[in-house]
Order: sequence, then structure tokens, then C-alpha cells
Amino acid sequence: AGKTEVYFEAVASALKQGRQVLVLLPEIALSAQWLGRFEQRFGALPGEWHSDLTGLERRRTWRAVQAGAAKVVVGARSALFLPFRDLGLIVIDEEHESAFKQEDGVIYNARDMAIVRARAENVPAVLVSATPSLESLVNAEAGRYDLQHLPARHGDVSLTKIEAIDLRKHPPMRQQFLSPVLIEATRETLANDKQALLFLNRRGYAPLTLCRTCGHRVECPNCTAWLVEHRFRGRLICHHCGFNTPRPVECPACGAQESLVACGPGVERLQEEVKLHFPEARVMVLASDLIASPRAAQALIQQIAEHEVDVVIGTQIVAKGHHFPDLALVGVVDADLGLSGGDLRAAERTFQLLYQVAGRAGRTNGDGRALLQTYQPEHPVIAALASGRRERFLEAEKRARADAGMPPYGRLAALILSSEDESQVETAARATGAAAPHLDGVRVLGPAPAPLALLRGRHRRRLLLQTRREVDIQAVLQAWLADVALPNAVRLQVDVDPYSFL
Repeated sequence: AGKTEVYFEAVASALKQGRQVLVLLPEIALSAQWLGRFEQRFGALPGEWHSDLTGLERRRTWRAVQAGAAKVVVGARSALFLPFRDLGLIVIDEEHESAFKQEDGVIYNARDMAIVRARAENVPAVLVSATPSLESLVNAEAGRYDLQHLPARHGDVSLTKIEAIDLRKHPPMRQQFLSPVLIEATRETLANDKQALLFLNRRGYAPLTLCRTCGHRVECPNCTAWLVEHRFRGRLICHHCGFNTPRPVECPACGAQESLVACGPGVERLQEEVKLHFPEARVMVLASDLIASPRAAQALIQQIAEHEVDVVIGTQIVAKGHHFPDLALVGVVDADLGLSGGDLRAAERTFQLLYQVAGRAGRTNGDGRALLQTYQPEHPVIAALASGRRERFLEAEKRARADAGMPPYGRLAALILSSEDESQVETAARATGAAAPHLDGVRVLGPAPAPLALLRGRHRRRLLLQTRREVDIQAVLQAWLADVALPNAVRLQVDVDPYSFL
């Protein structure tokens, strides 16, 4: 819709006033196209701030910001804490992204903290997204934010046509994952000298390695998680703690030889199937674990934009703001992935992700088409995407949240206790639960083992505090935890407004 060009005007206005600007992006390592557009618009590159910079580069940027010499800085969430001398504008691009929430160390949401800093500095904050978060939409409806709506794509290009493929009616062949409908659509796209994107939000080759003899599933020794096979590397890897090991020749449980099989698809396995159907096609796999640096990311994105690739197979990193002129087809291999689970934002996140990835198609000529492979075409998320009735889905989601007293109509805080000693953390969790407050408008759920009951070698228990919107949740937490004495070996982490429920 041209949202970047709109906030570039705000950036230009701040620069005319001689003031500094901060732009926060959720995936700074994949911002090559954004940086190119910025340089084209303003004649110079902005300062950068992210974890891939060297120590020397970070010191130079920090000093330039403090001195006022760096007029525009683009960065990840930590850029919010740079010592701006005369900040005039904060832009949070893709404000709905969960990547703005830091969950290790000091827990905070960079989007929300950006608004706090903008108010403290008395400067405007611009939240930008094609799929705004429910929290931001409700704030706009309540008059706390101003809402500016761009109803059409830039240049009158029509929106992508989204269709659902019912896998119950059009199933893939045995041991394959692409429906005949999607295969034929890809074939037509390539025949028209256009590009196709196959989206699957699973890194690696397969999410599970199973023994055909005894049924043993290969798990991480440090986490409650299966090891993911990465065939490009020849390793089984835990995506939570980083533990990795060579793929065993025999089953660790029963010792059966050559009995381990890969179950389910990842992007690497999907590449094998694409090569089977389209042996002449130039195929690229794009996933975060295959990108070594921002420069490597820039080179890959440039290859796609210049049509040096026919079929792109990617995870969620391809859904975020990229512009590929010749991309005409998006095929979502598993649209049901992420629809279920204990996450209150599961439906909202899935809608945002699928809407964003579908929007990569047809951005130049308006000939875009997106096909969603699903076993649940009647699900509200899939139905809303296929029918274009986004507002109906959002209204239903708001009603469900309001009825349950969940954010943004209520408040949540997660308490996560962990220890290397399981019995010790269990005792501490029970004691914490026993001290829970009994107040009007306050409810405590748990303690219970976390879905990831073992993470990085630590046993975990969770409690969830739910309150009405008007309750001072920080005061409730402070009074509650003042009465709790924990052993030194037990760690307590408090996450107000949690995004992860693992």
C-alpha cells in the first residue's frame, strides 16, 4: 500500500527540522531492500544498530547518535535505548511482529517501550503495519491513537487473490506434501516466466526423527523438544537450546540399524519435492539458519528480485516487507500450522503471517495469487483470508477476547519458576501458588508444568495472573511476591503481557 513511502515523508519532515529519527525493524538482518529504498529517497544510508555489528561499529554509531551527527538510525529493539540528543520521531515498522518482544534477560516489548519513550520525549510515534495488532486497533478505536488507513495497493495494483486448497479433496501423493492443485499452479507460473514462493514455517528437513522398529522419538537431552533434522548440515538440532548431534545410524533406544525415518516436512525436504516436480527450475531455500550475515541476506534477496531464482522455498522471514517484481504465486504448504495450541494470539498471528506472505505476490502487475493448503477451510482464519472479510474476523476475535477478559481487554502476567532440581522447583511453585492473591477482578491459574517443562537443562513451572484492565497488575505482583521466599537455586521470571506461553 506504500506505507513505507508515507512514513518516509514523516522522516523527511523531522530532518527538515534538524531533528533525529529512529526506525525500528523486527528483522534488521533482512532489511537490505529497506536500506536501498532509504538511500534512493534520501541520498545516504542511515546509521544501523543491531547485534551483527562489530564492537567498533557499535561504538561509532553510539557516539554519532549522542553527538547528534547520526540523523537517522535504523535498528533492532535495543536501538530504542541509544542516547539520542534531539529525537524528533520514532517509527515502529511491522508493529504487530512478536520479534519486538524480548523474552530473555530484561523482558520488554520494544513497540510499547517506544511509545513510552515518544511520550517522554514529547515526539510522535508511528506504528506501521498492513496487519496491525489487536492491541493497536483497540487503542485506535478508543481514541488513544490516530488511525490512518491505506485502502489499496500503491499504484492501483489489485490485491492478491487468496484461495484455499482443501487437502481432504486434493491430497498430496504418498510421502509428498504438495497438492496436485498447487503443483499445477506452480507449473503454470513457471511457464509464464514468473516466480513462485512456497511458504512453510519449519526450518530444517523434518521436525521429528522416529524409529520404525520401537517408535522412539529422538529428543533433546536438555529440553522437552524433539530434535529437528537439518540434512544440509547432517545434524539433528534443538531449536531451543542449540544442542546438536550427528544423525545416528542406529536407534538410541532399541539399537535397530537404519530404522530412523524423517517425519513431516521442513523447507529442506520441500526442496527435494520441488526438484522432483520441476527439475529444470532454479530453487532457493531461504531460512534464518541458512543466512550467515546481513550481507549474505542482501545477496540472496537481490538474486530473487533480479529473477535469478524461479522457486523460493522460505520460512517466515520471506513474509516481511520484501518486494519481488516477478513473484506471481504464493503457495502456503501448511496453512493450519499455528492455528491451535495454548497461545491466545494463535489465530491473530496466523492471520497476520498468512496475509503478509500472500501479499508478496503480484506487487508489480496485480496478477498475484495465493493458495493455502489446509485441512480446515472452514476455520475462521482461513475463511476470512479466502473471502477477504478481514474486518469480520477481527470483530469476532475482539469479541472472543473481551468475553474471556483477555488482552487487550484484560491484563496477563506470567510467572515462570525454573531450577536444575525438579523437586525443588515443584515445591517452590506450590508455595508461590499458595501465596497467590484473592482479590476482586484477579485470577491465578497454576502452578503447572510449562509446555516446555525442561528448557536448557532447567525444569520449569508456570503460573498465570489474569486481571481486569483497570487493575494495577504491577501492584498486585509486588504485594504477592513480597510474601514469597525462594531458594537461591530457583529462578523466578515475571513477564507482564506475555507473548509466549511455552
